[in-house]
Amino acid sequence: MMLKSVVIYDCEFLTAPGAPQRFWCGPSDPDPLTIQIGAVRLSLEAPFIVSPPVGWYVLPLDRDGARVPLHPLVTTLTGITEDILTSQGAKLCDALRDLSTFADGDPLLAWGKDELLSLAASLFVRDEMSPIPATRFRSAVPLVVQAGEPQEVVETLRSNTICAHFGLNDPGPAHDARGDAMSVALAMQHLLASGRLTALDVAQHCGGADRRQD
Repeated sequence: MMLKSVVIYDCEFLTAPGAPQRFWCGPSDPDPLTIQIGAVRLSLEAPFIVSPPVGWYVLPLDRDGARVPLHPLVTTLTGITEDILTSQGAKLCDALRDLSTFADGDPLLAWGKDELLSLAASLFVRDEMSPIPATRFRSAVPLVVQAGEPQEVVETLRSNTICAHFGLNDPGPAHDARGDAMSVALAMQHLLASGRLTALDVAQHCGGADRRQD
């Protein structure tokens, strides 16, 4: 049976000036620990409705269980503060269980591979298993190439710039996991509504991912 919907998610994670360019190899670079997860549901049936965003803040805990402080750059980019994490932050596995409940069996797509770049790293340092199997995660990027966008152009896009690329209103704010997930979802909605992608394209891309069916 045809896949009815997918969940678009996004993660924000620890960084420092120059860390992405160094692949987090600097002597003081923090592990790319997850600090926020945002998600929306995208219907694969016309008119391809996008749900309101949901999100969870996550406590960045290191290998010894200690909380890692935010570099000021992280707060500047994301608006996330130590006080927000103290009052609203959850352990990663708890946030992932909430994400799984929200997804309700749907595949999880990100702009890229947040599940490897941040979620897996955060779970590894805590010696914890993900409550969501790897088969549920996919990157949305190949779908944009499949829709006809040149690969060399797609490689320059980010979750917070893809709406502008397609001339869509940016839901913002950038570097908020909820806003970035919404941005990707609106771009996917545009490709589906214009006929450049089909529900079958998305279902086939999600492969063997567990998914909700009638």
